Amino acid sequence: MDDALKRLLAAEDAASDLVKKAQSNSDGLVQSALQEASQQEERFAARVPELHASFLEKSDQRASQTVAELERRFDERLAQLRSAAEHHEDAALEAAFDALIRTGAAGRP
Repeated sequence: MDDALKRLLAAEDAASDLVKKAQSNSDGLVQSALQEASQQEERFAARVPELHASFLEKSDQRASQTVAELERRFDERLAQLRSAAEHHEDAALEAAFDALIRTGAAGRP
């Protein structure tokens, strides 16, 4: 029986050593993971200004494109309105001259 007890105690000691090693390895892995996460966080924080600048640059480009498109549409519409005004100007002048002539002719005895 002594041998069995000694073997059990030895097995228990070996198991205890294995648990301690596993716990130590686990703690090391957790610390390593925390350190890696911290480094990743620092790298991301360092890139925030770059990401922000990139976002602003793209936003400025889109805004410039939108403004250019609006200016192009405005110029097209302005050209259409000027063309219509010129087209109707001649007709308006003719109508005004006709009205003046009729009024002048009607006012004479």
